[in-house]
Amino acid sequence: MPSPFPGMDPYLEDPAIWPSVHHLLISHIGMALNRVLPEGYVAAFGERVYLEGPDRDIYPDVFVKAGPTSRGGLPPSEPGGVETLSDPPPVVAVAADEVVESFVEIRALDAKRSVVTTIEVLSPRNKSAGSEGRELYRQKQREVLATDVHLLEIDLLRFGQHTVAAPREALLRHGPYHYLVSLSRGDQRYACEVWGIAMSAALPRVRVPLAGSDPDRILDLQAIFREVYEAGAFQRVVHYRKAPRIPLTNGDAN
Repeated sequence: MPSPFPGMDPYLEDPAIWPSVHHLLISHIGMALNRVLPEGYVAAFGERVYLEGPDRDIYPDVFVKAGPTSRGGLPPSEPGGVETLSDPPPVVAVAADEVVESFVEIRALDAKRSVVTTIEVLSPRNKSAGSEGRELYRQKQREVLATDVHLLEIDLLRFGQHTVAAPREALLRHGPYHYLVSLSRGDQRYACEVWGIAMSAALPRVRVPLAGSDPDRILDLQAIFREVYEAGAFQRVVHYRKAPRIPLTNGDAN
């Protein structure tokens, strides 16, 4: 059964579901490109690995105190008058979780296996202000933009900070959108090609540039999304009779 939405399914933006969506999108984008890339190119997969602290607090419910108490039931004092028992504090976990984010690289099959185009599908961490995931993503974005490598960014998340290379102020002059694809060509950094996408519309067919005079290849994002939805069996996971985790509001259009 296909998704009931004509394009991106907003129910799949749920942070509990998104990691599976992201993994399948990257996999199917790479496979789709390898079906259409000419000889001399291959779509390969790369990974970004970092540590992200948990956002949960751990509250201990038992405190054990050894030794007698002083008069009146108050705790005894250390030399210098420092008490040995405090009020129960919340204990914040500091152990970090390992996060792995995948992306697609089109490489030329030359001696250096040079990267020609990088394709990113944004994750919630990439759009979360102050997070390690966002800092690392923006750092890589700056590094790519300082080279002649093409950068294709696919943002299928309505929430979070504006992150793609195309400036938000310029995008808004072309009207509202829910989702966004931005293409910055390595030889045309002064201009970005953008596809602003309404929730009521199908996902676009976008251009994927190659090296030199080799013509662009076309990536049909809606066809890929249909494959991803079926491969992930998301019709079994999503409860469409309930409101989506990321609410549908009048302010959805950025």
